[in-house]
Amino acid sequence: MRTELTRFALRSCAALSLLMLFAQGSGVAQESPVVGLNFDGIGAGPLNGVPYPDVNGAVGDTQFVQWQNARGQNGAWGQYAVYDKTTGNQLGLFAGGQPWKGLGGACPLPVNSLQNIVQYDKAAGRWVMVRHVYPKTPPNYLCIAVSQTSDATGKWNKYAYALGSSAFCPTCGPSDQLDYPKLGVWPDAYYTSFNLRTSSSPSTFINAEVCAFDRQSMLAGGTAAHPVCFNVGSTYSSLLPSDLDGSTSPPTGSPNYYMSLGANFLNLWQFHVDFATPSKSTFTGPNNIAVASFMQACPVRKVCIPQLGTTQLLRAWSDRLMYRLAYRNFGDHESIVTAHAVNPQTNAYSAIRWYEIRSPGSSPTIHQSQTWQPDDISRWMMSIAMDKVGDIAVGYSESSASQYPAIAFTGRTPTDPPGLETHETHISPACPTGQTCYQVFNPGWGSYTSMSVDPVDDCTFWYTNQYYIQQGSKIWNTRIASFKFPSCQ
Repeated sequence: MRTELTRFALRSCAALSLLMLFAQGSGVAQESPVVGLNFDGIGAGPLNGVPYPDVNGAVGDTQFVQWQNARGQNGAWGQYAVYDKTTGNQLGLFAGGQPWKGLGGACPLPVNSLQNIVQYDKAAGRWVMVRHVYPKTPPNYLCIAVSQTSDATGKWNKYAYALGSSAFCPTCGPSDQLDYPKLGVWPDAYYTSFNLRTSSSPSTFINAEVCAFDRQSMLAGGTAAHPVCFNVGSTYSSLLPSDLDGSTSPPTGSPNYYMSLGANFLNLWQFHVDFATPSKSTFTGPNNIAVASFMQACPVRKVCIPQLGTTQLLRAWSDRLMYRLAYRNFGDHESIVTAHAVNPQTNAYSAIRWYEIRSPGSSPTIHQSQTWQPDDISRWMMSIAMDKVGDIAVGYSESSASQYPAIAFTGRTPTDPPGLETHETHISPACPTGQTCYQVFNPGWGSYTSMSVDPVDDCTFWYTNQYYIQQGSKIWNTRIASFKFPSCQ
C-alpha cells in the first residue's frame, strides 16, 4: 500500500512521475510506461449548464479530437476540439453542430444533445461523430457525420435520422431519447447502441436498441441506406459494440460483437448485417460468458465514491461495461478487452475489474482477468485498450476520503505474471496550494471516458478524462495524455 508521503510525491510530479511496483513474488521490476504529451483539454465555459462533461476522444493520423457535453458556443450543448497530436496545440474549437452545418433539421442547431461520441476510422483515415439532439419541438434526431479527409477541421459527409420515421427506429416515438449512445467501427458498418428512454420527467427506460449504418456509403458521401436496427428488449441495457483496433481486420464475414454486463457473467451477441437484403440481417445471443464472482460497486443508487474535504459522494456507474469494447485481431487469435467497476469489499468502495476475452466468434473464453485494487483508493470511470504487442492499458478516475479526485492509468505487458497489473501513473495536476478540488451538489462524474490507440505506431495510448482544480459543480477541467510501453516498437 502506498504511504501518504508517496501519494504526495506522486501528485506533486503529476505529469512526469511514474510509479513502479514489483511483481508479487517474482522479485523482478516490471516495465513502466513512458508518458508523452499531457495537457489540458476543453474546460467548462461561462455558458456551461452541466455538472459533468461526458468527455471522450480519439486519436487519428495527425490529430486528437476531444468531445464533451457541456454548453459552449452559441449556448449549444456539446463542443469538440481538435489538437495537433505532436505538439498538443489546439487547431480549432467547434460547436457540437458544426459537422452538420448546412443540413436541414435540428442536427446543426444549438439545441440540447446527449452524450456525443467521436471515433476514428483507422482503415479509412476518417473521423466519425455521433450526436443525438432533442429540440424543443419534435422530432428528435440521431446525427452521424463522417469527415471527408483525416482532418477533423475540414468538411464532413452528414446524415440525420428523425426518430419515429421509416428511415430510423419506426417503433420509436418522435420525442423519445437515445441515451448512452456508443459507436464501434467495423469493416462492414458503423455499429451503434442506445438506451431508448421516454422524454417524460422522470425519464423511464424503454428498451435497448442496436443499429448498423452503411459505412461504405457514408465514406463515399452518398445517400446512406436505411440503417438496420434491432430492438434488444428491456431486459438488457447499455450494450457496447466492438470497436476495431490495429491494422488487421477481423476474419472475413465476422460479425460485430456486442457485450453487456450480467450477474457474474458477460452477455455476448453477434450482429450480422446485410444492407442489400436487410431481412437477412441477424442479431443473435446472448451467449453468457462466466466470470469470477463480483459485487457491483455502489449498489444503492450507484453513489458511494468519497472525496477529500466533502460529504458529497460520486456515482460509479457499476451496472454496465465501460466504453470502449476494444477488439484486436493478432492473426493467431482474436481478443476483446473490457472493464467495469466492482466492490472490492475492502476500505475502498470501487475497484476495476477487467477481462481479455479470446475467440469471441467460436468459443468465447476469459483468457485473463484481474480486479485492480492496490490500496484503499476507489477507482472507477475506466476505459481499456490493447496495443499491437498485447500491452494492456486502463485509464480511470480515482478518489477517496483522503484524496481529491484524480486521473490515473495502469497497465501490464504480456511478460508480466498472468492477471497482474503493476504500474500506476497520475496524469492530472495536483490540487493547487490553498484550493479544495472536489465536486459538490451533484453525484454525477460523467458517464464514460475513453482510451484509444494511435493508428500510426499502434503502440501509443491516448486517454482523456475530467478532474477539478477548484471546488465546484460545473467548473471541471479535462485532461488528455499519451503514453506507451518501451517494448512496443
